[in-house]
Amino acid sequence: MHRSYQPFNPVTSRYLQQRWDQSHYDRHCKKVRCALPVVDTRRQPTPAHIQHKLKKMQMELERLFSIERDNHLLASRLFNIDCSKGLVDHRNQYQPRSLNGSKRKQELALISHQNQAIYQRIISCRSEYCHHGLLADWERTERILENISRYPKELVTKRVSPCNMLFHNDGCERRQEASDWSNLHPLYTMHISCLVPYQLVLFV
Repeated sequence: MHRSYQPFNPVTSRYLQQRWDQSHYDRHCKKVRCALPVVDTRRQPTPAHIQHKLKKMQMELERLFSIERDNHLLASRLFNIDCSKGLVDHRNQYQPRSLNGSKRKQELALISHQNQAIYQRIISCRSEYCHHGLLADWERTERILENISRYPKELVTKRVSPCNMLFHNDGCERRQEASDWSNLHPLYTMHISCLVPYQLVLFV
């Protein structure tokens, strides 16, 4: 029974299902053998945004609207001139003036002067962080990491060769075979299949 045909779905007759599947597979193979390569040499359809330049159409409509508005204003002026019967316009065209214009200018000048003073204070102040102190703290942290690390950094950096394992050390990619790590110490006889370095962060 185990050597009989095993269909994917439960069927009534395995023998018939096998013959049907085989015939379907033969038809598929025949179609694959008779398939001919066809290269589509037709040009690509032109995109709609190239056929219809919407920006150009919008600019043309705006230009027509401005021309129509100017023509309407000119026609209204000609109509007013025609209806005035030669009267002379001798009115004094008074331009409106602001009552507190000088006051606002003084306030603007005062604000500009204060901003300049604040800017000078900002650029003249010195930083409160000590660069040398931060550097010394980092060196002390490095020494602590070297003391508590499981493997010395010298052994890791010396045994570098092309290989099967990938390590990330200081932004560089290094490869090392797993068999080399078993020779670091005579008592270290375990086969290392995967060794991933980790980073220890101390908060002092």
